[in-house]
Amino acid sequence: MLIELGKENSLLNQFMTELRDKEIQKDAMRFRRNLERIGEIFAYEISKKLPWKTIETTTPLGIAKTQVLTEQPVLGTILRAGLPLHQGMLNYFDKAENAFIGAHRKEHKDGTMEVVLEYTGSPDLNGKNLILCDPMLATGQSLVLTYKQLLHRGRPKHTHIVNVIGSREGVDYAKKHLPDNTTLWIVAIDEELTSNSYIVPGLGDAGDLAFGIKL
Repeated sequence: MLIELGKENSLLNQFMTELRDKEIQKDAMRFRRNLERIGEIFAYEISKKLPWKTIETTTPLGIAKTQVLTEQPVLGTILRAGLPLHQGMLNYFDKAENAFIGAHRKEHKDGTMEVVLEYTGSPDLNGKNLILCDPMLATGQSLVLTYKQLLHRGRPKHTHIVNVIGSREGVDYAKKHLPDNTTLWIVAIDEELTSNSYIVPGLGDAGDLAFGIKL
């Protein structure tokens, strides 16, 4: 299932506009904060799809029937670009377990590129709801490889993939290679993907904009 939150105008689109703006991008703290805000919005929307239960809560004046999550999801992110988005999710799912995956693109002299996974830290995922965050969905290869890597830690009952911007090619690739018990959440889909796997118009390198240019 694919859910595009940016199709309906809300403050989400204001934050997206600032993320894309090359002048506002010069403020790294604001860039990170906007990613964090978007993560909070995603957390709110995804929470509607999670299991809930009714409990009795004692107030100063009596007993109220209230609703709480049956269980917390596991929050996963791809380092390093996903950290601000992940923090936004964690602000709302503040009792969640967390998973971290180190993945990067390795470019070869012949012009080819491969996705390299170097680190995985995750709790048991069997029978749990997994939310996996990565701001940019370019080719979709790193996302799918990351998901398959996490399966070594157990099989989630449902996986929510959270992306801010995706290419049409990357979205199609993810939908083709991820199982049916997966929901893909995204703000905007851009149609163009360059030969170097950059999304156009996109916003640039989210990791560099958030944390500085890496060597």
